[in-house]
Amino acid sequence: MMSDALSRNEVAAPWVIRCHCLVHGRRQFSDLEAIFPVECQVVLEVLKHVFDHDEEARDQQMSPSARLAYHQELSRPLMDALKGWLDQQVADRLVEPNSALGQAISYMQTHWTTLTRFLEIEGAPLDNNLVERVLKLFIRQRHNSLFYKSEYSAYIASMLTSLIVTCIYAGINVLDYLEALQEHRAEVFADPSAWLPWTYPASLAPP
Repeated sequence: MMSDALSRNEVAAPWVIRCHCLVHGRRQFSDLEAIFPVECQVVLEVLKHVFDHDEEARDQQMSPSARLAYHQELSRPLMDALKGWLDQQVADRLVEPNSALGQAISYMQTHWTTLTRFLEIEGAPLDNNLVERVLKLFIRQRHNSLFYKSEYSAYIASMLTSLIVTCIYAGINVLDYLEALQEHRAEVFADPSAWLPWTYPASLAPP
């Protein structure tokens, strides 16, 4: 399970592998860069390399096991050095614990294990950006729903938003999909599961 470290996102279940979003940890330092440029640059530079490694793994379409080995070889030494630097700031009293920088460092230290799952578990993501981008679309739709003429209109718009976003993330042409639903209305009502964005092309194939 991937999210930020807000308490409302915590799930106490033995089958859940908890991951925390490294972007949230990074953002606390990027927001303070103008005030603590030297200290923040240490953290931001390390994390830049780590995210570059993850992008390279995606570009090369590495398998989860190959990606894990890649991060363990290149990212682990960087993250280990960063952890040592963070601990030193606190141990040597180089930062005020109650300052904004101290709190940013504390966040990283407190959640270090869950922030670095990508170094231990195959396929563990670095961040929650994909989900957050999708959620923002529906938050916007919720606000837009206030201005529809009827509750039913808002319902239809929400349903279409869900279909369109699903098509986008499934790599399906949205216009082709919506046209197919209209052209095969009877078949859709008879077997909806065959006409989901990721299954409908098979329904169009000749018997």
